[in-house]
Amino acid sequence: MAELRNLSVHIDRPAAEVYAFVVEPANLPRWASGLGGQLVQDGVDWFVETPEGRARFAFVPRNEHGILDHEVWTPSGETVSMPMRAIADGDDECDVVMTLRRGASMTDDDFARDIAAVSHDLEQLRTVLEGDVVR
Repeated sequence: MAELRNLSVHIDRPAAEVYAFVVEPANLPRWASGLGGQLVQDGVDWFVETPEGRARFAFVPRNEHGILDHEVWTPSGETVSMPMRAIADGDDECDVVMTLRRGASMTDDDFARDIAAVSHDLEQLRTVLEGDVVR
């Protein structure tokens, strides 16, 4: 069984507002350093340039439940699934939770780096959303 790690951040913004910001791929460079470089839209598909080449990513269809799951298709052909939720905590706050799955070939150091990177991105998301008026 794969090792899982749930990482979360509490954000002083309504869940619907957080969801609307996160689900918009154009906002990714503001908070998701893990996706690396330049963001490119090609039709309905979104791509990011990585040191390994171009990776494609997509969120699940927009929904009213705060589900922000997304997948990344790496240049090597691997598909990385990232379960993510924006969960309301009252009317004006929420928790964002992302689940990391340890890949079969990941070393302890690799997994620790992924955990640190996603934790950093979630903190950056909080900083952006609590510091900016989201439109």
